[in-house]
Amino acid sequence: MASQLKVDTLTGVTTAGSIVVTGEGNSTTTNLQQGLCKAWCYFDGTAGTISFSDSFNGSSLTDVATGQYDISFSSSMANSTYPCNMSDADRNDNRATFPNDGASCRMYNRMGIDGQAANDNDASQAQFTAHGDLA
Repeated sequence: MASQLKVDTLTGVTTAGSIVVTGEGNSTTTNLQQGLCKAWCYFDGTAGTISFSDSFNGSSLTDVATGQYDISFSSSMANSTYPCNMSDADRNDNRATFPNDGASCRMYNRMGIDGQAANDNDASQAQFTAHGDLA
């Protein structure tokens, strides 16, 4: 018999903001909050004035230079050691994303083909995600 649970809020018993979920095989657990994406966005970096097409926890987006973008968060991360990723649906190239601090992140869209040096390129279909602890 299947069951359905409908709630508006989940709260941990021991720590209000910490809920543990039993993982596959019932032998491990995962902290639900640790596994959630804390910020994401989608944008066109080739537009004259860039802006979020869609986003979560993004307060502003800045075109720093060719292929370089800064995203600022509405709610800051707890520190500057959170992981973040960028991808571009237009090309098969290499990307790097680096946290500036807990409040923003710098994204680089770099393309290097056949062993050539990587160059910064604007991304027309850029996606970004950040994971970690919120402040």
